[in-house]
Amino acid sequence: MAAGLVLASCSSDAEENSTSGEEQSKDITIAVFNGWDEGIATSELWRAILEDEGYDVTLEYADPAPLFAGLSTGDYDLTTDIWLPGTHKEYVDRFGDDIEDLGSWFDQAKLTIAVNEDSPITSLADLADNADEFGNQIVGIEPGAGLTSATENEVIPTYGLEGMDFTTSSTVAMLSELKAATDAGENVVVTLWEPHWAYSAFPIRNLEDPEGALGGAELIHSYARSGFSEDHPDVAQWMGDFTMTPELLYDLEDLLFNENDTDDYEPLVRQWIEENQDYVDSLTS
Repeated sequence: MAAGLVLASCSSDAEENSTSGEEQSKDITIAVFNGWDEGIATSELWRAILEDEGYDVTLEYADPAPLFAGLSTGDYDLTTDIWLPGTHKEYVDRFGDDIEDLGSWFDQAKLTIAVNEDSPITSLADLADNADEFGNQIVGIEPGAGLTSATENEVIPTYGLEGMDFTTSSTVAMLSELKAATDAGENVVVTLWEPHWAYSAFPIRNLEDPEGALGGAELIHSYARSGFSEDHPDVAQWMGDFTMTPELLYDLEDLLFNENDTDDYEPLVRQWIEENQDYVDSLTS
């Protein structure tokens, strides 16, 4: 009887531990770059998809350095917005041994410098001579962003723009400056990137980059903490197979960030999923 009670107790403990392990395995934290809308959009989309698959998903926002560090230490499980081979190369080189590349999902990304489409110039090569037309200012995004580093270390010295004031704050602040200049009919030059909904919301165009200071086309990858594929093989497989066309991404971004003035994205994502159910179903098929 005593042995039976011990076995029963051990069995009960094992079941509790097994249940606890299963519950733990359903917890996923997705890290999101502050201000990078394609990352926000895809993270919100995957949160909804994974929750429908029974996962408990949390989104955590961070700048690039702490995001990569958190991914490498396992504080974050997953992120959808790593740009390679250029923008985030420095971070991948530094943390690559402790993170997993799950694959790329978008192949038409690029860093840009954009102006209002009726501005007097079409090339970065002409910006220094026309700096006064733009208030002698380039409006940037977050100080820690790869785009900011590329602008500071490549674009400005390559095109002799040291005399211009390069201001950095946040993507939200940059977009606010872009909107204000557009509404006032004034010239403006901003650091931007494709894909971004701003291209459909504002009359802007990219400045030509004849010296290639911003690099060429890039791929957007999903990365995970080391060991993620073993802990979550289904999710790793889904993320590895994930692809998204520019049309689908722009449509989702436009709904979240342009058509609606809210940061409560869940009902909007649910609306978009209903409108694109076949595509969404294919992501976990």
